Amino acid sequence: MRAGRLIAIVLLMQNNGKMTSKALAEKLEVSERTIIRDMESLSEAGVPVYAERGLHGGWMLAEGYRTELTGMHIDELISVIITSSSALLGDLGQSQQYEAAVQKLLAAAPDAVSRGVALVRQKIHIDGAGWHQMEVLQPFLPLVQEAVWEERLLRIRYRREDGITERIIRPLGLVAKQNIWYVIGEADGERKTYRISKLLGAELQEERFERPEGFDLAVYWEQSTLEFKSGLPKYPAVLELKDASVLTRFTKERYVTIIETLASSERAGWLIAHVEFQSEQSACEIVLSYGSHIQVTEPAELRERATAELKAAIALYLM
Repeated sequence: MRAGRLIAIVLLMQNNGKMTSKALAEKLEVSERTIIRDMESLSEAGVPVYAERGLHGGWMLAEGYRTELTGMHIDELISVIITSSSALLGDLGQSQQYEAAVQKLLAAAPDAVSRGVALVRQKIHIDGAGWHQMEVLQPFLPLVQEAVWEERLLRIRYRREDGITERIIRPLGLVAKQNIWYVIGEADGERKTYRISKLLGAELQEERFERPEGFDLAVYWEQSTLEFKSGLPKYPAVLELKDASVLTRFTKERYVTIIETLASSERAGWLIAHVEFQSEQSACEIVLSYGSHIQVTEPAELRERATAELKAAIALYLM
């Protein structure tokens, strides 16, 4: 609706400062001509908007034009920002509505609160993609969170596959993968990801550190996730998926990498997927969990193993 777009324009300029017609048009998914007409309407309605000409020009609000939301504490606004997963909102088709709500809150909040929220977005990243839900004990999470927020060194004792290690890290940020928390720590010039539930001890240090310039938590997490997946054993297979909804669910499997998908030429609506599992056993377990919605085409041994498992299950139920 046009009224909603006019409000969005004011909020975007209030939060970001000077913006070009092109930037506003891309953000709101309209033409630049529409933006110009909207600016004329805002001016006629008494909103102090004006254009700055030249190479670095754009649309601006008059200095001091701002709406204050009294009573909004930074902790309250932070709780709204970090508890909504962008991935889950995307699945529900609510990403744009959520971002619009955030813009309104930031626009109405005092400058200090808005700056604080921007800082939080650089220190806490929520990854809502579906791995496996489980109950996890994470007693050291509050202490790690304090270290991240106050930018203080943290001494940790960590359980690894080859034993227990102890080191002092610079905790750069927290990442939540559903209900499992990780801390990104830097030590000896190296950045690593530590699962907080594997911490055997944590001790906050008095010494503070400076965050590396240009470090982006979300980008780091995405890159490290890709590296993790690329290092896993690979078991290639070809599957047939019943429809796009099955593919959407399948893409969220932790130990599956989808190489390519094609429309089936033999069965309407079905998709052919070239994928990589971690092993034959995990491939069989994952495929069978989808019942009649997935069929194995290749390799032959995986198809035979899945068939044998299904026959055994049928025999068990017919006893």
